[in-house]
Amino acid sequence: MPVNESHQDMDLPLEGVRVLDLSRVFAGPLCGQVLADFGAEVIKVEHPQRGDDTRDWGIRIGETETTYYNSMNRNKRSVTLDLQSPEGVRIVREMLLQSDVVIHNFKSGGAEKLGLGYEQLKAIKPDIVYVAIAGYDSSGPEAKRPGYDLVIQGESGLMALNGEKEQPPLKFGVAVVDLMTGMAAAQAVLAALFRRERTGAGRFIEMALYDCGVMITGYYGLDALKLGHDPERYGNAHPSIVPYGMYDAADGPLIITVGTNAQFDKFCRLVLHRPDIVEDERFANNVSRAKNRLALSPVLKELIRSFPRDVLLERLTQAGIPCGKVLGLHDALTSERTKRSGLVRDMPHPVVGTTPVFAPPIRMNGQRLPIRHTPPTLGEGTRDILKGLLSMSDEELAQLRDKGVLTLPKAAP
Repeated sequence: MPVNESHQDMDLPLEGVRVLDLSRVFAGPLCGQVLADFGAEVIKVEHPQRGDDTRDWGIRIGETETTYYNSMNRNKRSVTLDLQSPEGVRIVREMLLQSDVVIHNFKSGGAEKLGLGYEQLKAIKPDIVYVAIAGYDSSGPEAKRPGYDLVIQGESGLMALNGEKEQPPLKFGVAVVDLMTGMAAAQAVLAALFRRERTGAGRFIEMALYDCGVMITGYYGLDALKLGHDPERYGNAHPSIVPYGMYDAADGPLIITVGTNAQFDKFCRLVLHRPDIVEDERFANNVSRAKNRLALSPVLKELIRSFPRDVLLERLTQAGIPCGKVLGLHDALTSERTKRSGLVRDMPHPVVGTTPVFAPPIRMNGQRLPIRHTPPTLGEGTRDILKGLLSMSDEELAQLRDKGVLTLPKAAP
């Protein structure tokens, strides 16, 4: 639902750009959400009865939303259309003529079967920026395989680098492949729109979850290629900097990141009060500390465990060594730091009154990008958008509703 708050003075960079978001679940919807945060009008097209799959994932909010759905769909409007019906596809194609970007994650060949493939849409809208998200390379032998984040985490080697070495391979806490794919897709759209301003030409953008999964391996991936085998897993520790990771104080965990030799000198003398450690030639510089971590780490862990966490944090801060508490998720989201930054907002909701919504993480000219629309209830914008964009009459909409092509929200009293 629209939010009545003052952000008219913000010059949103994508204002005037219209996006049709035909995608479901995570990567595609996140791409659309990023574009919406920058000011684009993002119209999320959903199935009339079930909507996006994630409307049934997570904790229920109201009648049609969940926590999962709401995390990917702020600043959008929702239109319901049955794309298995000729009328639904016709309406999408008519909306496309007045749009700049289309996003989908249909199975291989699915868009073409519906008449919504790139070449089919380019014929009627040559400057369209078209984003197709899949699991694997569309030109390869796995093109028809469905793409799932957890499967890709396993196949790309991500799980093999995560966790402690004594543990089996471990997935990331969030769907990190979907997350990175959605962000990369949004970057590609921004580049395509920028280029279109200069040339007038549209662009066909293909994203594969597997490709993004491999890229996430980063320096660990390059280490593996140089070594000829998997690098050792270090869990919460750093592979090449010691000490650098999570440690248990007497009353709770904290992060200690000793990045330089000068910091290690201060760490030993001012924090631990053990100058003899830094004076030991085995630990005098980081290369030596990393080489001798099996001798050093147990000593440091025992010493750190003997101090209260707040004492360590105060000493570390005074010594100029980056550090912080390890918080639970709820504690982090309700902390003064999070409240002060405005990252979580209680937004109006038509059924439950208010619901928490994450704000965009970007500030421009000193202002955080606004929440212009709370994540939409299913089909809340069908009437407004189809009447405003396609000049459809109430009679036409009612006929389409009766045929099951779309649903209409209850008229405002």
